Amino acid sequence: MYHRARNEMIRDCIYKMAKPTERTSKAIATFHKGDVLTVLKKLSKKKFDLIVTSPPYNIGKVYERSNHLTFEQYVEWLDKVIEALVASLAESGSICWQVGSFVKNGEIFPLDIYTYESFKRRGLKLRNRIVWRFNFGLNSKKRFSGRYETILWFTKSDKYTFNLDPVRIPQLYPGKRHSKGKDSGQPSGNPLGKNPSDYWEFSADQHLRENPIWDIPNVKANHPEKTIHPCQFPVELIERCVLALTNAGDTVFDPFIGTGTTAIAAIKHNRNAVGVDKESMFLKIARDRVKRLAAGTLKIRNIGKAISRPRPTDKVARIPDEWRTVERKGGLHG
Repeated sequence: MYHRARNEMIRDCIYKMAKPTERTSKAIATFHKGDVLTVLKKLSKKKFDLIVTSPPYNIGKVYERSNHLTFEQYVEWLDKVIEALVASLAESGSICWQVGSFVKNGEIFPLDIYTYESFKRRGLKLRNRIVWRFNFGLNSKKRFSGRYETILWFTKSDKYTFNLDPVRIPQLYPGKRHSKGKDSGQPSGNPLGKNPSDYWEFSADQHLRENPIWDIPNVKANHPEKTIHPCQFPVELIERCVLALTNAGDTVFDPFIGTGTTAIAAIKHNRNAVGVDKESMFLKIARDRVKRLAAGTLKIRNIGKAISRPRPTDKVARIPDEWRTVERKGGLHG
C-alpha cells in the first residue's frame, strides 16, 4: 500500500515529463490516462486504503459527450466501476462515493439510492450517509433548487481506519457538566472537541455552530481553487475524508481524478495519491496543481474557514430598487 515515512512536511516536487508522477519528499501522486475500467485492470495488484471520488453524472458535461448513455446503461456502467473499485480496495479500506442526482425531463434520480445496492451486494458496509450542502448552483423553476449532495462512506470490513480527533469541531457548550453519576460535576464533553456527526460543521464561526452541516462552498467562478473543470471538488471536502479515514503514508485513489483535487488533499497531509482520468487536459492541470502545492504557490481555501457572508450594508446585500416596485405590488415575498 505504498507506505512511506510518516508526518513529514511537503518539501519538494520532482516533475518528469516521461512519467505521469508528481513526487514530494515523502508522498507521491501518480496519474494514469485512460478509461477507468481498463486502467484498474492494469492496477489489479494494487490495494488502496481509501477510494474517494465523484463519478460523472451522465448529464452532458464535456467529458461525457463522446459516450452518452441511457440512464439504465449508465447505472449498469456504474455497477461495473463499483465492482472494480471494491476489488482494488484494501481489506481495511474505505470508499467515499460522492454523488448527487441524475436529472431527466425535470425528474430527479438520486444516485446514492441507485448505487447503494451495488456496494451492499459486494459485502461493503455503509458507515455514514453524509450530507454536503452548498449555497450556489443551478436555479430551478419547476422544483426547489438542489443545494446538497451526499457522500456514502463504505468500509470493506469491520476493521477500518477512523481518526476522529483530526476532524473534531469546537464544543458548542464547553462548560456543560455531568449532572449525576460517578462523573457528576465533571465536564461532559471532550476537550479536543465534539464529533461533527454526519452533518459536519467546518468552522467555529457562530453561523456554522448554529447550522451544523457539511457547509462547504462548491467551486464556482470566484473560488480560489477554480480551474476549467465544470464539476470540481473543493479540496476541503476531500481533506476531511483523508484525515478521518487514512493514516499518513497510506494511498488514496480517485478513479475520476479530474484536475487533481483528491491528489492535492492527499499529498497535503502526506498520503500518496493515484488518479485516473481520460482527459489529457485535466491531467495536465492536475500535475501542475500538485507542483504548485509543493512549491507553496497553490491557492487553496483553508480547511475550517468560515463562509463569507455579506454585511447588510454591502451593495450586493441590498434590495434593488427594481425589486421594491414588485414588492409594493405584492409580488415579492421573503
